[in-house]
Amino acid sequence: MAGAGRIDPWSSEQSQDYARIIDQFGLGSIDIPSIPNPGMLHRRGIVFAHRDLDVVLGCMKRSEPFGVLTGLMPSGRMHLGHSMVIDQVKWFQDQGADITVTVADLEALATRGTSLETGRRTAIEEYVLNYAAMGLDPENTNVYFQSSRPEVQRLAFTLGRRTNLSEFEAIYGFEGETNLAHVQAPLVQVGDIIHPQLDEFGGLRPIVVPVGIDQDPHIRLTRGIAGKTHWFNVKPRHKGGVTVALSVQEGNQDALGVISGKVDTDSRQSLFERISSALSPLGYSDQIANQKHGTLEIPGASIDDIPRIRMCLLALEREMGGMGLMPPCSTYHRFAVGLTGDKMSSSQPETTIFMDEAFEDLERKIKRSFSGGQPTIEEHRRLGGDCSKDVAFQYLQFFFEQDDNALLEIKSDYESGRMLAGEMKQACIDKAWEWLQELAERRAMWSDRLDEFLAPDAL
Repeated sequence: MAGAGRIDPWSSEQSQDYARIIDQFGLGSIDIPSIPNPGMLHRRGIVFAHRDLDVVLGCMKRSEPFGVLTGLMPSGRMHLGHSMVIDQVKWFQDQGADITVTVADLEALATRGTSLETGRRTAIEEYVLNYAAMGLDPENTNVYFQSSRPEVQRLAFTLGRRTNLSEFEAIYGFEGETNLAHVQAPLVQVGDIIHPQLDEFGGLRPIVVPVGIDQDPHIRLTRGIAGKTHWFNVKPRHKGGVTVALSVQEGNQDALGVISGKVDTDSRQSLFERISSALSPLGYSDQIANQKHGTLEIPGASIDDIPRIRMCLLALEREMGGMGLMPPCSTYHRFAVGLTGDKMSSSQPETTIFMDEAFEDLERKIKRSFSGGQPTIEEHRRLGGDCSKDVAFQYLQFFFEQDDNALLEIKSDYESGRMLAGEMKQACIDKAWEWLQELAERRAMWSDRLDEFLAPDAL
């Protein structure tokens, strides 16, 4: 954490007080029964929170389009921490999502000095290859490079008008010494997250971004900026139902029936007719319009209807010349602790397991990992081990043991003292090596087909 009450995407420290994070930042808790075919990370509480996931779940239920946006920094080797996101991306893809993958090569150039050529090579040979091996389907996966998609930069500049340095200071803790590349990077990420909704990249649809909780500042910034562009605000009505309120702002006064600072009756009436027409497919018979104040009340709508109402009105906004941007949805996963107890990092090889790890290195790292066992065998047999502190167990839980019942049995044996710390580590080594060997086999299958994952502007 970077100071009280702030999450920092660039910090080497990580808060693991997830209940406090949910409460402080207004996140929703994951409701497992509402999730179709929940994945391993859902079932084990590793994906623990969300923003507007219900919007995406509604799309799944109704077989409506939705997309996923994820990104990679093309520097260093891909490790287990990266695989958690791809596991979630694959789950969304299996439920019907299209996938957009950002290669942050401009950010890598600006903040890490990685050349565009090196970034491209690392992205394809290291990351895209492993994404393919982990099961992403190239039929609806598009990998693009920031440097080759000027629409992202244009969108970042356009949306940058909707924020200011004070907001950046509040969200990120930026100060006078913060370099401008660091300030610019979040705006480019806003462009990355929003742009799949543009007509040329799939059109208006919900986009969900699966991330670690340290990336929530980017989500909050993007959601806030998208909300400021809306011409129609949709909120719960005090008496029950939903209220639609016009948001008159610079550039849309004429479209919203305000001419020379005054409401034009004919224009406003025509606008409300268009709003009613846009909402007609949803079938609300009772609508109470207050054209002078720019509100439309829909008593028969529920809070659950808000995403569909908003989608209809965003489409109308686009027809009328607005941007029509839906705030991104997001899911958040718990951090997997590094082997040494620190944050996983490509630059600190002893903290993590890489996707192409040799067996000797894998074995050495896990054997040296932090243990939840007792100091002596006698004490361990009597008191049992602590799974919440044992890195080998947590790696089985987060990555390597797919069978929930087998994992529960391992946990029971360890906590009862029947399984020793060395045996836990060996179980992790065996499962990890099996997992890595299968991944290597699938990498070999895909090595000459990676162009299939690249977007047309990335070829």
